[in-house]
Amino acid sequence: MYPLALFLVILVTTGTASAVYGHPAAAGTPAARFWEEALPGTPMPEAIANLIQQGIDHSPLVEHFTSSSRRPAAVDLITYSYNGGSRVYAAVPPGFFFLESQVSVGSAMTVSFEPAAMWPPILPRDVAQKVPFSNLADVLATFHIAASSAEATTVGETVSLCGAPPPLTGGEQKACATSLEDTVESATHMLVGGGSVRHHGVVLWAASSSASAVPPAAHHQQQPSFVVQAVASLDGDRHVGCHAMPFPYAVYYCHMTGRPSKAYAVSLRGLTAGGSPAVTTMAAICHLDTSNWDPAHPAFEMLRTRPGGAPVCHFMSYASLLFGEKAANA
Repeated sequence: MYPLALFLVILVTTGTASAVYGHPAAAGTPAARFWEEALPGTPMPEAIANLIQQGIDHSPLVEHFTSSSRRPAAVDLITYSYNGGSRVYAAVPPGFFFLESQVSVGSAMTVSFEPAAMWPPILPRDVAQKVPFSNLADVLATFHIAASSAEATTVGETVSLCGAPPPLTGGEQKACATSLEDTVESATHMLVGGGSVRHHGVVLWAASSSASAVPPAAHHQQQPSFVVQAVASLDGDRHVGCHAMPFPYAVYYCHMTGRPSKAYAVSLRGLTAGGSPAVTTMAAICHLDTSNWDPAHPAFEMLRTRPGGAPVCHFMSYASLLFGEKAANA
């Protein structure tokens, strides 16, 4: 079975213990049990399971945090931060944004990967609730980070972004979460509002990109080349992206733009592998309506388009999560 087929099984299998625990690392943990109840039929992605286990085995409270230990592709967020009312964009690697027309079998794609070891551990919810987050001074003191260091600047950016209000126009929703449970609940609230998912007659799915099958050569290249082997549409026309942020422990920035979107599972085969080519499956989201985007957004320059033009797409990075919904009787 191809990796894309495995990815799709994750989204449609009925919820059983063996199915939900798609990777044994987190099996039996409170986070895994919560995931099974909140997202029946969606096995926990391997990347998430590994980070949950790391949060149990290697507490960031006793391990030094450095700014280089986790510097995520913050351009996942579309806008990274605000400075005096102006948008400040993260550096965008070549090929990060692409057109929806490229999401087709046979298309060549340029993809940037970061080593899995660079992602922060996911703390158990009861631990995360006791660890400082919103007060920068408390965070720096707890994790023994010097106020004048690069690490402090990195952590401060995350605290600032999470504390900023959502844009006043466009209907965008945002929230930051410090545990897997809070992340799932934030996405659920954005998609279906208050109350339980089942009360609204919908079921949610979650997807994450997997870089575990990336060809060995790709780990040493910033933009390895791939070809699209298979494509499958994922349900829904509204999606919530939850992106891992640079912090001593896992903090997810979740947002929904308020504009229609499409989501895909894209199976990529490496063109530059040493030896037999390997395949990785990536979750992708395409923003269909960019009419309210900043004309200076780097996607427009990269794709030679404009606000309100062709849909703008990007892959979700490893360990980030994409949520969507479908009718319960579908």
